[in-house]
Amino acid sequence: MNHAFILTLSCPDRMGIVHAVSGFLLEHGGNIEEAAQYNDNDTGLFFMRVQFACDKLSHEELKARLLAFAEPFQMSWKLHSTESAMRTVILVSRDGHCLNDLMFRAKSGLLPVDVRAIISNHRDFYQLAASYNVPFHHIPVTADTKAQAEAKQLEIIESEGAELVVLARYMQVLSNDMCKKLAGRAINIHHSMLPSFKGAKPYYQAHDRGVKVIGATAHYVTADLDEGPIIEQDVTRVDHKDTVENLTARGKDTESRVLARAVKWHSEHRVLLNGHKTVIFK
Repeated sequence: MNHAFILTLSCPDRMGIVHAVSGFLLEHGGNIEEAAQYNDNDTGLFFMRVQFACDKLSHEELKARLLAFAEPFQMSWKLHSTESAMRTVILVSRDGHCLNDLMFRAKSGLLPVDVRAIISNHRDFYQLAASYNVPFHHIPVTADTKAQAEAKQLEIIESEGAELVVLARYMQVLSNDMCKKLAGRAINIHHSMLPSFKGAKPYYQAHDRGVKVIGATAHYVTADLDEGPIIEQDVTRVDHKDTVENLTARGKDTESRVLARAVKWHSEHRVLLNGHKTVIFK
């Protein structure tokens, strides 16, 4: 039976990269099923994602061959097997709409993620976790206990082998150290169209400014609050009659949709980092 793999790569742009990658896969028994590439003229970088089947070599054997292939191209690359869903840990506080949406999609087979644990600084969603047979970890956080709490969170994340950490309306600012340890594998949902209305109460800011659309942004977590590379955004139209409460209620659907799309694309290895931006092969 053929094994399915996804190869993602970036390198300085030059002629012949697509030909070389295709030739490498052909030589090693790979049958390309999906491929996409992008040339960034501003940075001179080339990005590519290839999904292929191969029954000739194992995952480790392919990685060993790729090491030698990639070196002349100064290529950064990752090879992923698609045989198992991405191990994921979700962090949440007291707004559960995104958590509930993600769990339903994962259980229904709409997201290729394996939710290994839910971590919260409140107890509100232990029953929801139990209904999906997912371990629930209550870890309170205060200014005095933040370091110890993050150490416990990281211990759970690492023990579960999580490739993805989702902040599904987790209303705590992660420390710089935590952000560095989760770099490139932690996605946050922010309830505004970043870079507008950063911080804890964007719907209040949006109402105060009388905006005509409200939105949500899914982005990678960095040490700079609400500044990480953006993965997905969407909007909902509003008008002068909407109260803050209306904006908040209407925005929840947008937040859930945006976060689900970002998690799906990340778990399918469709998101490549390009400095402080992203390249997404949908």
